[in-house]
Amino acid sequence: MKPLMAVAVSGGVDSLIAAHLLKEQGHNVIGVHFLTGYEDTACFENQGNQGNQIGQIAKQLDITVKTIDCSVEFKKKIVDYFIATYLNGKTPNPCLMCNPLIKFGTVLEYCSGLGASRLATGHYAAINVDDTGGFHLLRGRDRVKDQSYFLAFMTQGQLARACFPLGNMTKAEVVKLAKDKGFKAAIKAESQDICFINTKTYGQFLESQDGFRAKPGIIEDVNGNMLGEHNGLHMFTTGQRRGINRPAKEPYYVVRIDTAKNRLIVGFKKDLQSFGCKITNINWINYKPDSPIKIYARLRYRQKAVAATLFPTDTDKAFIRFDNMQSAASPGQGAVFYKGDEVLGGGQID
Repeated sequence: MKPLMAVAVSGGVDSLIAAHLLKEQGHNVIGVHFLTGYEDTACFENQGNQGNQIGQIAKQLDITVKTIDCSVEFKKKIVDYFIATYLNGKTPNPCLMCNPLIKFGTVLEYCSGLGASRLATGHYAAINVDDTGGFHLLRGRDRVKDQSYFLAFMTQGQLARACFPLGNMTKAEVVKLAKDKGFKAAIKAESQDICFINTKTYGQFLESQDGFRAKPGIIEDVNGNMLGEHNGLHMFTTGQRRGINRPAKEPYYVVRIDTAKNRLIVGFKKDLQSFGCKITNINWINYKPDSPIKIYARLRYRQKAVAATLFPTDTDKAFIRFDNMQSAASPGQGAVFYKGDEVLGGGQID
């Protein structure tokens, strides 16, 4: 039998089928379900106990599923990062941080203690190994579901121990296989938003944190004209249209968040347009380019990657110049660089 393989089991159909495929391939599989401390138990089928529902997944797959409490690490590394980034006037991307720090950090370390050599997840992405033993992260075959964007901060060491069984499948194929096998997911629907904010808006979540106090301030347009007051910069992010509530000939958008002076700078859609942006804290998956290279850059998960040229400026810094003007590159968000189907790396928009 092949070495022990751990599978991150969420209760959804993707991780269920990932585990099933590995068993079919002859792997010795053990499931691992990690707790963040922010679980929404209402998302589980039949409103049953979450542990019982995960137990049903284990029974269907005929595997052992261990549960690990990651709540302390998750609060410190993900939730606190989210809060601090928002309060600094930037837009965080917790999913980009969770994969290298929690799933392939805390959880992978736990799996090692169980004797597992690798950790598999239900991500729609793929890994290739070159002739020198280098690992390459690739987009999933399902271009709509592709989740390589969220894995761009992973290291060579983490990719060496990662496995993505669904990389060559479409979501429709996964759902059909589950139906054909009679498998039933434990959760009602997939999460489409930040997992630790269940019923609140982002602003309400921030306001519920200990010690937080909203600080009202001034709304100005890009020319410095005062338009009114805001109820706190934590309610806004660059590119946002809703919630500004200022009458004008066309809708206002958030252009900039000035935390130093507690000002919200707004403008029209044209004021969001830019030919480029600076990127910091870059993680290069294989190698750092020494000269400008043509890439496709994705500035948010739901955005189509756009043609650009990347100019390296330091070990972990670069400037991206778009071939065509783009809108609302939000500071703090992730920028991920592609060369064909390969993810070269990713960083944070500065």
